[in-house]
Amino acid sequence: MAGGDLIEAAPGTTRVGWVGTGVMGATMCRHLVAAGFETTVTTRTRAKAEALLEDGATWADTPEDVAARSDVVFTMLGYPDDVRSVLLGHDGGRGVLHAAADGAVLVDMTSSEPALAVHVGATAAARGVHALDAPVSGGDVGARNASLSIMVGGPEDVFAAMLPCLRAMGSTIVRQGGHGAGQHTKLVNQTLIAGNMVAVCEALLYAHRAGLDPETVLASVSTGAAGSWSLANLAPRIVAGDFAPGFYVDHFVKDMSIALEEARRMRLALPGLALAHQLYVALQAQGRGRDGTQSLVHALAALSSVEWPGDKV
Repeated sequence: MAGGDLIEAAPGTTRVGWVGTGVMGATMCRHLVAAGFETTVTTRTRAKAEALLEDGATWADTPEDVAARSDVVFTMLGYPDDVRSVLLGHDGGRGVLHAAADGAVLVDMTSSEPALAVHVGATAAARGVHALDAPVSGGDVGARNASLSIMVGGPEDVFAAMLPCLRAMGSTIVRQGGHGAGQHTKLVNQTLIAGNMVAVCEALLYAHRAGLDPETVLASVSTGAAGSWSLANLAPRIVAGDFAPGFYVDHFVKDMSIALEEARRMRLALPGLALAHQLYVALQAQGRGRDGTQSLVHALAALSSVEWPGDKV
């Protein structure tokens, strides 16, 4: 059957649930609380939600409990298997979909597989529930400033009904098409970032080896034709020796792996993405999977036996 009566999201009347409070998720959820949405939250480690609880959110022990108390449930998880477990349940477990009321809305903001988003959408509709896939870009900075780009897949009426929630977290919010279209768009985004991060790190290594002052170089190139979000936001962290995660290397490798698999399915050659993927896998082998994506400079430095300044955080 189709989804039940659709809820128009509104602060003060719509009960929101949130599952997953990682590097970006906690800040995104905080914007919903601040906007006036009654919010119930859960995450694997309660301590990571304490700040949200102090801000007014309510704790629930499980994702199913969150769904039972919510009109709209947002998920911001790490991997596709997490999405399957939390939304659909497996190994005999029950997921959010089993506890969601008729007409509820599920918004998965995890960077995940397009085919999984299609499956979640179809499964939700069969249970009288609505669904959107809505991955984001902008990292910890975008999450903190509520300036994320949100790429949405799903029915147009559901998208329109959820805009008050989405606008609390992002500044660029675009519906790309049906279920899975948001995930495909995120993979386009990650393909662009992958190549750009290689270029940013190679350029800084060049400046370093040539004896230039990297900060002075960035002042010259960041606002010219070479400018990019990564150059403006991540290159200064590299220069400062700050490799704390705005987005984990492990999660970026996951996204690139999904993009490469989709490319193979479409018989599409993406050699630049494949190279970036291998460089980031090498970075994981250096033990930097939980560092930020800007730590790629270490993998590239190792290729030329260049010493890069160590971590400061």
